[in-house]
Amino acid sequence: MFSLSEDSASHDEIRARLMDGGKITGTNMCVLVCAMIIASVGLNMSSTAVIIGAMLISPIMGSILASAYSSVSADYSMLRNFAIGFAIQVGISIAAAAIYFFLSPVKEPTVELIARTSPTFYDVLIAFFGGLAGIIGQTRQDKTNTVIPGVAIATALMPPLCTCGYSIANGRLDMLLGAGYLFIINAYFIFLSASIILSILKIPKVQELTEKQWKRHRLRMVRNTLIIMIPSIIAVYAML
Repeated sequence: MFSLSEDSASHDEIRARLMDGGKITGTNMCVLVCAMIIASVGLNMSSTAVIIGAMLISPIMGSILASAYSSVSADYSMLRNFAIGFAIQVGISIAAAAIYFFLSPVKEPTVELIARTSPTFYDVLIAFFGGLAGIIGQTRQDKTNTVIPGVAIATALMPPLCTCGYSIANGRLDMLLGAGYLFIINAYFIFLSASIILSILKIPKVQELTEKQWKRHRLRMVRNTLIIMIPSIIAVYAML
């Protein structure tokens, strides 16, 4: 009933789809900057509809899914390229938001901005299951177009980056730490869930690793997951 292989796309199609989504192109970068400005305006004016619109057009999730594919397929040179591309996207996104908020006459943090500074374990659950839905939709024969927009809205990668830009522009270190942590949660658990599904689909490996190497790789994933997740558990305990 829950088989993922029945209507799965071919491995070549999955690879082409995810690799294309993770490429850094002029079009993607222009759309990314536009999405950041739109999201920043929405956060600055507390407009939920505008924020949702920005999340729908943002291309940043493609780099995360492509990185997950590279990791599962043991293509570490490609993983390094996508990781660098993702870091560039994050840097440009924060810079665009910081410039907007520096020029904006509205300096007081709105409710929408403050909401992105207190991540909890619930955000971990949203990012993980949203990432599962996203990668499942991307690996079907007939790509489920209704899934990806919902995942983009649920996992909310753009607003935390915009909040980081606001924090830098206005010298709010406390907000910067909270928003940065929320973005790390969202990005990492999308990566983790995508890696799990791609492993289940038995994505072909570029190079064969020994059992010892795979065990070391799995231990690193468990370690990183715990390190990122523990502060959010403490936060939700404090909230309750």
